Amino acid sequence: MDHVHLCVSIPPKMSVSSFMGYLKGKSTLMIYDRHPELQNKWNKAFWARGYYVATTGNLTEEAIKKYIAEQSEESRKEDSEGAAF
Repeated sequence: MDHVHLCVSIPPKMSVSSFMGYLKGKSTLMIYDRHPELQNKWNKAFWARGYYVATTGNLTEEAIKKYIAEQSEESRKEDSEGAAF
């Protein structure tokens, strides 16, 4: 997998960068806790330094979730087609 789609809602008082730092840090610790063998594979840099964030204007949460699900389906199709070669 080369990227992750998430649909989140954060409080207006919290900065996006603070949230992303927390999310990446905490998720890395949780992944390494469950899969300690991965610590050596990425040399303690599990996530890339950057991230992309977009806000939603007049889109509904359902539309966003549908987009994420479709991206997931498309990724699976590409993975299975690539395995055939």
